[in-house]
Amino acid sequence: MNVLDELRERGFIEQVTDEEGLREYLSRPSTCYVGFDPTADSLHVGSLIPILSLVHMQRYGHRPIAIIGGGTGLIGDPSGRTEMRKLLTVEDIERNSQGIKKQLEKFLDFGEGKAIFLNNAEWLVPLNYIEFLRDIGCHFSVNRMLAAESYKQRLEQGLTFIEFNYMLLQAYDFYYLAKEYGCLLQMGGSDQWGNIIAGVELIRRKLGKTAFGMTFPLITTASGTKMGKTAQGAVWLSEEKTSVFDFYQYWVNTDDRDVERFLKFFTFLPLEEIQKVKEFEGEQLNPFKRILAYEVTALVHGHEKAREAYLSACRTFGFIEIPSEILPSSKIPRLVHETAGDIIPVTVLSKERIDEGISFVDLLVETGLCASKSAARRLIEQGGAYVNNERISDVHEKVRLDLFHDGSLLLKAGKKRVHRVRIE
Repeated sequence: MNVLDELRERGFIEQVTDEEGLREYLSRPSTCYVGFDPTADSLHVGSLIPILSLVHMQRYGHRPIAIIGGGTGLIGDPSGRTEMRKLLTVEDIERNSQGIKKQLEKFLDFGEGKAIFLNNAEWLVPLNYIEFLRDIGCHFSVNRMLAAESYKQRLEQGLTFIEFNYMLLQAYDFYYLAKEYGCLLQMGGSDQWGNIIAGVELIRRKLGKTAFGMTFPLITTASGTKMGKTAQGAVWLSEEKTSVFDFYQYWVNTDDRDVERFLKFFTFLPLEEIQKVKEFEGEQLNPFKRILAYEVTALVHGHEKAREAYLSACRTFGFIEIPSEILPSSKIPRLVHETAGDIIPVTVLSKERIDEGISFVDLLVETGLCASKSAARRLIEQGGAYVNNERISDVHEKVRLDLFHDGSLLLKAGKKRVHRVRIE
């Protein structure tokens, strides 16, 4: 099967420039690329679609190129933004680039002749401005650029000249990769369509070659929220920013309507197995949600940490039997009596602080279960805060030593967000 069929059946494709031509291009070992903005030292859940698209490409024998925007990051992509991005320093971009590279190495094989990791600062920073305008700028129509969705959205709020150059630089990236690496396919989010088309046109004009573009849909949940966004902020791929347990729980809490779709997007389980999800509903979907959570956690953090998260969640929320006939290709542990170390997020308190008196309102904030004291008070007043599975009913209640069993207590915000508190 052509990788294009795999990507389409899994829902990865929103637009392509020339599907028949692209299918022919991908009928033999070819090169493709995706760019990643170094705006933080970690990618987040929203980045999994472009990452996994490259993984699918590599699994089908193609050569992926992951571009870190060390050069374009000095300007900032205006796409999908209502205001100008904060300009990063060279040092920030370098640190962020190294963090992202380490994460990508978990997904792609960068061995000899395999995937390639490049930083576009290598060829963008040394550009001579006058030569660039004469050689590249002459191929761009300002009228067409202003018609691009990424620019139209910003014109009312104000589009800076530095941002206006972004399309030219991204198009130059594509042109450079086509010339130096034979790369004729760029993939990216739906907001990148105009930038990708600009690169396709530049390659046609400068090299006389046909290049291709593919965009992924913007992934939203069934409830309409952007994928990877929670009340507590983004869900990161770095366990320093989002604990493995919280990462696992994010996927367990998937809306029933999203289970089949997310299994197609975020796992490599066979499509014929995933199709059977349609036969189940309500609580019957819980085993599928746990498999989804396990598989994605294993992809990002490895099978051992995924197993620990799964078993910790089972001890906290209860084991459920996962029959062997449900998604049999999954490596999730199916024996309910297994045990493992506890990886629920932990906060340590000294006995002195407890003796001095710390309220559950303060503790909810300190553990990160609530963003503020007012949010913690509302949670308690609404009956959503628990200590050792008992509801906390008084916003003035203090933490007591007798609540600690074997040196720890379990604090919950709602029934799904958990934090363990230990005595130092």
